[in-house]
Amino acid sequence: MDTISIDLNKISTAGEAPVNEPERQYYFMAKLKEWVKQKSEELGRPLTFITQTFGCQMNAKDSEKLAGILEEIGYVETDTEEADFVIYNTCTVRENANTRVYGRLGFLNSLKKKNPDMLIALCGCMMQEDVVVEKIRKSYRFVDIIFGTHNIFKLAELLYNRLQSKRMIIDIWQGTDQIVEDLPSERKYKFKAGVNIMYGCNNFCSYCIVPYVRGRERSRNPEDIIKEIKDMVADGVVEIMLLGQNVNSYGKTLDKPMTFAELLLEIEKIEGLERIRFMTSHPKDLSDSLIEVMKNSKKICNHLHLPVQSGSTKLLKAMNRKYTKEQYLDLVDRIKTAMPNISLTTDIIIGFPGETEEDFLDTLDVVRKVRYDSAYTFLYSKRTGTPAAVMETQVEEEVAKERFNRLLKEVQDISADLTKREEGTVQTALVEEINNQDSSLLTGRLSNNVLVHFPGCKELIGKLVDVKLAECKGFYYLGELVE
Repeated sequence: MDTISIDLNKISTAGEAPVNEPERQYYFMAKLKEWVKQKSEELGRPLTFITQTFGCQMNAKDSEKLAGILEEIGYVETDTEEADFVIYNTCTVRENANTRVYGRLGFLNSLKKKNPDMLIALCGCMMQEDVVVEKIRKSYRFVDIIFGTHNIFKLAELLYNRLQSKRMIIDIWQGTDQIVEDLPSERKYKFKAGVNIMYGCNNFCSYCIVPYVRGRERSRNPEDIIKEIKDMVADGVVEIMLLGQNVNSYGKTLDKPMTFAELLLEIEKIEGLERIRFMTSHPKDLSDSLIEVMKNSKKICNHLHLPVQSGSTKLLKAMNRKYTKEQYLDLVDRIKTAMPNISLTTDIIIGFPGETEEDFLDTLDVVRKVRYDSAYTFLYSKRTGTPAAVMETQVEEEVAKERFNRLLKEVQDISADLTKREEGTVQTALVEEINNQDSSLLTGRLSNNVLVHFPGCKELIGKLVDVKLAECKGFYYLGELVE
């Protein structure tokens, strides 16, 4: 399957592989580090890798861990799939995500024929589906390593096993309560970072496959979270995004339970940390204590992502969301009473099985009453293995698309109107990058998560600066740096 000529058994690493983590993985990293060094000398160039991330911010954070492990071993990151090691970190929330991966695999096969030493690994949510793994095992035999969401930390060991056996390695865990700390991670940005505070989900929304591929909820110890953030701040991070499938249920699995609101209070004490964001919040678990913490915070950003999914109580019950339209609107009212100018964003599914015109109008009613700053709108995508996939009264595609377009116009009109209200004011922005449309402009992100583009020098990237929002362009601003 490959032409690797170096015998890993001859690479000396003292003793047997440790049993405990993360020491076990560092053992395999040490073995592989010597192998990569020898292989690079043999080829006369460094070994390269690329991680392609499909899906959510949880996947993006996992990819940073994968990149950190490979860089520790000695691989050098590249931006092309003509690399020595290609990893696809997959998503399976919607069916087209799976289709995209299969399409890309055909392209990788052509590259591997040119470079027999090339290694290909597939991981992430899509790999937790038995039917997917079986299809890859039979139809894409050139893939080298397949692993899932629960054992991301094992990359070094899996790579070592692949090089030893010269056969496809499949290592899928159906679940775990294990959280492995203190492994390398390579951040995409030096000034902002995502931080996992928990893994998994216990909600079992009827349309969602996440609980089946990410497992049950398990929270990280607050001490580990605080330490990670402090280390990041010492390394230049000014903004962190706390990540979890449902951050509002943080702490329930800890030996000493701690609420998400209490965790935020501890994180806010970290000196040098300027901004705190988090997602995602499930409405059924958002407490009054969290609202109070957000209201009084000087660091939590003025933005809350609060997925509603539907405005119909009938559909919310079928979705297993565990709140009604009225309860959701009451929650929004409490949030806006405490923080009148907060930016609210949401997720909405159109075309869920059984959706009638009346149900859709209920959703439009919620959108008009809440007035979201923006919304991620989705056409319902049937996911095999979820209760909704076998529900009768699936909505016709043409009907769903027509409703989707009506919803999108409503959301865009409201969003443009809300964005317009800040025109002419001076706001603080975190400068994130050179604008990819116009290199004379920088792109910054406001506390409310809206982007502003303005002239400035690249040395400002990673800095918090004051910007006058000179012109509203619907969903973003053109601005001027305030000296």
